[in-house]
Amino acid sequence: MAASLFDQAAAAAQFLRQQAQSVQPQIGLVLGSGLGAVAGILADATRIPYSAIPHFPQSTVVGHSGQLHLGTLNSVGVAILQGRVHFYEGYTPEQVTFPTRVLGLLGIDTLILTNAGGAIRPGLSIGQLLLLSDHINLLGFNPLVGPNEPRFAARFAARPGAGQRFFDMTAAYDPALRSLARRVAAKQNLTLDEAVYLAVPGPSFETPAEIRAFQRLGADLVGMSTVPETIVARHSGLRVLGISCVTNLAAGLGNSTLSHEEVFAAGRSVETRLAQLLLALIPEIGAAALAQSHSEKSNPQEPAS
Repeated sequence: MAASLFDQAAAAAQFLRQQAQSVQPQIGLVLGSGLGAVAGILADATRIPYSAIPHFPQSTVVGHSGQLHLGTLNSVGVAILQGRVHFYEGYTPEQVTFPTRVLGLLGIDTLILTNAGGAIRPGLSIGQLLLLSDHINLLGFNPLVGPNEPRFAARFAARPGAGQRFFDMTAAYDPALRSLARRVAAKQNLTLDEAVYLAVPGPSFETPAEIRAFQRLGADLVGMSTVPETIVARHSGLRVLGISCVTNLAAGLGNSTLSHEEVFAAGRSVETRLAQLLLALIPEIGAAALAQSHSEKSNPQEPAS
Protein backbone atom coordinates (compact mmCIF):
# COMPACT_ATOMS: atom_id res chain seq x y z
CA MET A 1 0.00 0.00 0.00
CA ALA A 2 1.40 3.40 -1.01
CA ALA A 3 2.25 5.81 1.79
CA SER A 4 -0.17 8.69 2.30
CA LEU A 5 0.71 12.24 1.30
CA PHE A 6 1.17 13.12 4.97
CA ASP A 7 3.49 10.15 5.57
CA GLN A 8 5.55 11.00 2.49
CA ALA A 9 5.91 14.65 3.57
CA ALA A 10 6.79 13.57 7.12
CA ALA A 11 9.50 11.24 5.77
CA ALA A 12 10.98 14.05 3.68
CA ALA A 13 10.94 16.43 6.65
CA GLN A 14 12.63 13.85 8.87
CA PHE A 15 15.34 13.31 6.25
CA LEU A 16 16.03 17.06 6.15
CA ARG A 17 16.26 17.25 9.96
CA GLN A 18 18.94 14.57 9.85
CA GLN A 19 20.92 16.50 7.22
CA ALA A 20 21.05 19.75 9.20
CA GLN A 21 20.35 18.89 12.83
CA SER A 22 21.60 22.24 14.14
CA VAL A 23 19.09 24.27 12.11
CA GLN A 24 15.43 24.69 13.06
CA PRO A 25 13.94 26.83 10.30
CA GLN A 26 11.40 29.48 11.21
CA ILE A 27 11.07 30.84 7.69
CA GLY A 28 10.76 29.18 4.31
CA LEU A 29 11.72 30.98 1.10
CA VAL A 30 10.85 29.86 -2.43
CA LEU A 31 12.86 31.41 -5.25
CA GLY A 32 11.26 31.92 -8.65
CA SER A 33 12.65 32.14 -12.19
CA GLY A 34 15.98 33.93 -12.41
CA LEU A 35 16.13 34.56 -8.66
CA GLY A 36 18.13 31.50 -7.60
CA ALA A 37 21.29 33.36 -6.61
CA VAL A 38 19.42 34.91 -3.67
CA ALA A 39 20.04 31.58 -1.91
CA GLY A 40 23.53 32.92 -1.20
CA ILE A 41 22.19 35.08 1.64
CA LEU A 42 22.67 32.13 4.02
CA ALA A 43 26.10 31.56 5.52
CA ASP A 44 27.39 28.00 6.03
CA ALA A 45 24.20 26.49 4.63
CA THR A 46 23.67 22.79 4.06
CA ARG A 47 22.72 22.29 0.41
CA ILE A 48 20.62 19.28 -0.47
CA PRO A 49 19.59 18.45 -4.06
CA TYR A 50 15.91 17.74 -4.50
CA SER A 51 16.87 14.38 -6.00
CA ALA A 52 18.21 13.27 -2.60
CA ILE A 53 15.05 14.12 -0.65
CA PRO A 54 12.48 11.31 -0.38
CA HIS A 55 9.40 11.80 -2.58
CA PHE A 56 10.50 15.32 -3.60
CA PRO A 57 9.60 16.47 -7.15
CA GLN A 58 12.46 17.49 -9.45
CA SER A 59 12.72 20.90 -11.13
CA THR A 60 13.00 20.69 -14.93
CA VAL A 61 12.92 24.39 -15.90
CA VAL A 62 15.96 26.52 -16.71
CA GLY A 63 16.54 28.94 -13.82
CA HIS A 64 15.27 26.49 -11.18
CA SER A 65 18.37 24.67 -9.97
CA GLY A 66 16.57 22.28 -7.63
CA GLN A 67 18.40 22.57 -4.31
CA LEU A 68 17.18 23.06 -0.76
CA HIS A 69 19.37 25.22 1.49
CA LEU A 70 19.16 24.99 5.28
CA GLY A 71 20.99 27.61 7.32
CA THR A 72 20.67 30.73 9.42
CA LEU A 73 20.49 34.46 8.85
CA ASN A 74 21.19 36.55 11.96
CA SER A 75 20.31 33.52 14.12
CA VAL A 76 17.01 32.97 12.28
CA GLY A 77 16.67 29.47 10.83
CA VAL A 78 15.80 29.56 7.13
CA ALA A 79 14.95 26.90 4.55
CA ILE A 80 15.35 28.05 0.94
CA LEU A 81 13.92 26.24 -2.06
CA GLN A 82 16.19 27.22 -4.95
CA GLY A 83 13.64 26.61 -7.67
CA ARG A 84 10.11 25.20 -7.70
CA VAL A 85 8.08 22.79 -9.79
CA HIS A 86 5.05 23.77 -11.85
CA PHE A 87 1.82 22.19 -13.06
CA TYR A 88 2.93 22.68 -16.67
CA GLU A 89 5.89 20.36 -16.12
CA GLY A 90 3.42 17.50 -15.84
CA TYR A 91 3.27 17.37 -12.06
CA THR A 92 0.03 16.88 -10.17
CA PRO A 93 -1.27 19.60 -7.83
CA GLU A 94 -0.18 17.42 -4.89
CA GLN A 95 3.36 17.23 -6.26
CA VAL A 96 3.51 20.97 -7.02
CA THR A 97 2.68 21.75 -3.39
CA PHE A 98 4.58 18.86 -1.79
CA PRO A 99 7.61 21.07 -0.94
CA THR A 100 5.30 23.48 0.88
CA ARG A 101 3.89 20.61 2.91
CA VAL A 102 7.41 19.48 3.79
CA LEU A 103 8.48 22.96 4.91
CA GLY A 104 5.42 23.15 7.15
CA LEU A 105 6.27 19.82 8.80
CA LEU A 106 9.91 20.89 9.05
CA GLY A 107 8.74 23.61 11.44
CA ILE A 108 8.51 26.91 9.58
CA ASP A 109 6.01 29.55 10.69
CA THR A 110 6.21 31.86 7.68
CA LEU A 111 6.56 31.21 3.95
CA ILE A 112 7.99 33.83 1.58
CA LEU A 113 7.06 33.13 -2.03
CA THR A 114 8.88 34.92 -4.84
CA ASN A 115 8.08 34.72 -8.52
CA ALA A 116 8.51 36.30 -11.93
CA GLY A 117 5.41 38.08 -13.18
CA GLY A 118 4.22 39.66 -16.39
CA ALA A 119 2.95 43.21 -15.93
CA ILE A 120 -0.72 43.78 -16.72
CA ARG A 121 -1.35 47.03 -14.84
CA PRO A 122 -0.21 50.16 -16.68
CA GLY A 123 2.74 51.91 -15.08
CA LEU A 124 4.58 48.82 -13.87
CA SER A 125 8.20 48.54 -15.03
CA ILE A 126 10.51 45.62 -15.70
CA GLY A 127 12.68 44.91 -12.66
CA GLN A 128 10.15 46.34 -10.20
CA LEU A 129 9.49 44.42 -6.98
CA LEU A 130 5.87 44.16 -5.83
CA LEU A 131 4.13 42.76 -2.78
CA LEU A 132 1.23 40.45 -3.51
CA SER A 133 -1.97 41.59 -1.83
CA ASP A 134 -4.27 38.95 -3.33
CA HIS A 135 -4.55 36.45 -6.16
CA ILE A 136 -6.91 35.11 -8.80
CA ASN A 137 -6.74 31.37 -9.43
CA LEU A 138 -7.25 30.51 -13.11
CA LEU A 139 -5.11 27.37 -12.98
CA GLY A 140 -8.18 25.17 -13.30
CA PHE A 141 -7.53 23.32 -10.03
CA ASN A 142 -7.31 23.72 -6.27
CA PRO A 143 -4.50 21.66 -4.68
CA LEU A 144 -6.72 20.74 -1.72
CA VAL A 145 -9.20 18.72 -3.78
CA GLY A 146 -9.36 15.26 -2.20
CA PRO A 147 -9.38 14.02 1.39
CA ASN A 148 -8.75 16.71 4.00
CA GLU A 149 -5.69 16.07 6.17
CA PRO A 150 -5.76 18.21 9.35
CA ARG A 151 -2.45 16.76 10.60
CA PHE A 152 -0.61 19.17 8.30
CA ALA A 153 -1.87 22.02 10.51
CA ALA A 154 -1.53 20.33 13.91
CA ARG A 155 1.08 22.86 15.11
CA PHE A 156 -1.25 25.75 14.32
CA ALA A 157 -4.60 24.26 15.26
CA ALA A 158 -5.46 27.41 17.24
CA ARG A 159 -5.16 29.59 14.15
CA PRO A 160 -8.55 30.19 12.56
CA GLY A 161 -9.18 27.79 9.70
CA ALA A 162 -5.90 25.89 9.92
CA GLY A 163 -6.38 22.31 8.80
CA GLN A 164 -10.08 22.80 8.08
CA ARG A 165 -11.89 21.51 5.01
CA PHE A 166 -13.23 25.02 4.36
CA PHE A 167 -11.12 27.98 5.44
CA ASP A 168 -10.99 31.73 4.88
CA MET A 169 -8.67 33.18 2.22
CA THR A 170 -9.56 36.85 2.77
CA ALA A 171 -6.02 37.60 3.99
CA ALA A 172 -4.10 34.97 2.04
CA TYR A 173 -1.07 37.27 1.95
CA ASP A 174 -0.54 38.37 5.54
CA PRO A 175 -1.26 42.12 6.02
CA ALA A 176 1.14 42.44 8.96
CA LEU A 177 3.98 40.88 6.96
CA ARG A 178 3.26 43.21 4.03
CA SER A 179 3.36 46.22 6.34
CA LEU A 180 6.66 45.02 7.83
CA ALA A 181 8.12 44.49 4.35
CA ARG A 182 7.19 48.03 3.31
CA ARG A 183 8.84 49.49 6.43
CA VAL A 184 12.04 47.53 5.85
CA ALA A 185 12.08 48.47 2.15
CA ALA A 186 11.62 52.15 2.98
CA LYS A 187 14.85 52.09 4.97
CA GLN A 188 16.54 50.99 1.73
CA ASN A 189 14.83 53.75 -0.25
CA LEU A 190 12.78 51.08 -2.00
CA THR A 191 9.06 51.48 -2.56
CA LEU A 192 7.04 48.27 -2.58
CA ASP A 193 3.70 48.73 -4.28
CA GLU A 194 1.06 46.02 -3.99
CA ALA A 195 -0.45 43.92 -6.75
CA VAL A 196 -3.03 41.24 -7.47
CA TYR A 197 -1.44 38.16 -9.06
CA LEU A 198 -3.32 35.99 -11.53
CA ALA A 199 -2.14 32.42 -12.06
CA VAL A 200 -2.55 30.47 -15.30
CA PRO A 201 -1.31 26.93 -16.01
CA GLY A 202 1.06 27.78 -18.91
CA PRO A 203 3.46 26.89 -20.37
CA SER A 204 2.55 29.16 -23.29
CA PHE A 205 2.44 32.87 -22.62
CA GLU A 206 -0.96 34.53 -22.73
CA THR A 207 -2.60 36.12 -25.77
CA PRO A 208 -3.34 39.87 -25.94
CA ALA A 209 -7.07 39.10 -25.70
CA GLU A 210 -6.50 37.09 -22.53
CA ILE A 211 -4.49 39.94 -21.02
CA ARG A 212 -7.31 42.38 -21.77
CA ALA A 213 -9.71 39.97 -20.05
CA PHE A 214 -7.39 39.68 -17.04
CA GLN A 215 -7.26 43.48 -16.76
CA ARG A 216 -11.04 43.53 -16.50
CA LEU A 217 -10.86 40.88 -13.77
CA GLY A 218 -8.68 43.19 -11.68
CA ALA A 219 -5.30 41.48 -12.13
CA ASP A 220 -2.04 43.46 -12.02
CA LEU A 221 0.37 40.61 -12.78
CA VAL A 222 0.19 37.22 -14.46
CA GLY A 223 2.30 34.13 -13.84
CA MET A 224 2.31 30.35 -13.63
CA SER A 225 3.05 29.60 -9.97
CA THR A 226 2.64 30.76 -6.33
CA VAL A 227 -1.14 30.37 -5.96
CA PRO A 228 -1.10 26.59 -5.21
CA GLU A 229 1.66 27.08 -2.63
CA THR A 230 -0.24 29.93 -1.00
CA ILE A 231 -3.43 27.86 -0.70
CA VAL A 232 -1.61 24.89 0.84
CA ALA A 233 0.44 27.11 3.15
CA ARG A 234 -2.70 28.76 4.47
CA HIS A 235 -4.32 25.35 4.99
CA SER A 236 -1.22 24.40 6.99
CA GLY A 237 -1.58 27.49 9.20
CA LEU A 238 1.48 29.25 7.77
CA ARG A 239 1.70 32.99 7.23
CA VAL A 240 2.48 33.94 3.63
CA LEU A 241 4.35 36.86 2.11
CA GLY A 242 4.43 37.10 -1.68
CA ILE A 243 7.03 39.13 -3.60
CA SER A 244 6.90 39.35 -7.38
CA CYS A 245 9.53 40.64 -9.77
CA VAL A 246 8.15 42.21 -12.95
CA THR A 247 10.12 40.44 -15.66
CA ASN A 248 8.18 41.41 -18.78
CA LEU A 249 5.23 43.36 -20.08
CA ALA A 250 2.33 40.99 -20.76
CA ALA A 251 1.25 40.15 -24.31
CA GLY A 252 0.07 43.14 -26.31
CA LEU A 253 1.54 45.68 -23.88
CA GLY A 254 5.11 45.77 -25.19
CA ASN A 255 7.05 45.49 -28.43
CA SER A 256 9.24 42.47 -27.69
CA THR A 257 8.52 38.81 -28.37
CA LEU A 258 7.89 37.07 -25.04
CA SER A 259 10.40 34.38 -24.05
CA HIS A 260 11.64 32.56 -20.98
CA GLU A 261 15.10 33.97 -21.67
CA GLU A 262 13.71 37.49 -21.25
CA VAL A 263 12.04 36.48 -17.97
CA PHE A 264 15.21 34.82 -16.69
CA ALA A 265 17.43 37.80 -17.59
CA ALA A 266 15.09 40.28 -15.89
CA GLY A 267 15.07 38.13 -12.76
CA ARG A 268 18.85 38.04 -12.69
CA SER A 269 18.97 41.83 -12.97
CA VAL A 270 16.99 42.29 -9.74
CA GLU A 271 18.59 39.53 -7.67
CA THR A 272 20.89 41.87 -5.76
CA ARG A 273 18.05 44.20 -4.80
CA LEU A 274 15.87 41.28 -3.68
CA ALA A 275 18.73 39.76 -1.69
CA GLN A 276 19.36 43.07 0.12
CA LEU A 277 15.67 43.33 0.98
CA LEU A 278 15.52 39.76 2.30
CA LEU A 279 18.76 40.17 4.29
CA ALA A 280 17.07 42.93 6.27
CA LEU A 281 13.53 41.53 6.22
CA ILE A 282 14.04 37.92 7.31
CA PRO A 283 15.50 38.73 10.76
CA GLU A 284 12.59 41.13 11.34
CA ILE A 285 10.06 38.47 10.33
CA GLY A 286 11.81 35.94 12.54
CA ALA A 287 11.58 38.22 15.56
CA ALA A 288 7.91 38.95 14.86
CA ALA A 289 7.10 35.26 14.40
CA LEU A 290 8.82 34.39 17.67
CA ALA A 291 6.84 37.06 19.52
CA GLN A 292 3.61 35.81 17.94
CA SER A 293 4.41 32.23 18.91
CA HIS A 294 4.94 33.24 22.54
CA SER A 295 1.64 35.14 22.45
CA GLU A 296 -0.24 32.13 21.05
CA LYS A 297 1.21 29.83 23.69
CA SER A 298 0.31 32.19 26.54
CA ASN A 299 -3.17 32.89 25.14
CA PRO A 300 -4.40 29.62 23.61
CA GLN A 301 -7.66 29.66 21.68
CA GLU A 302 -10.11 26.93 20.93
CA PRO A 303 -9.64 25.52 17.42
CA ALA A 304 -12.21 26.72 14.88
CA SER A 305 -15.03 24.24 14.44
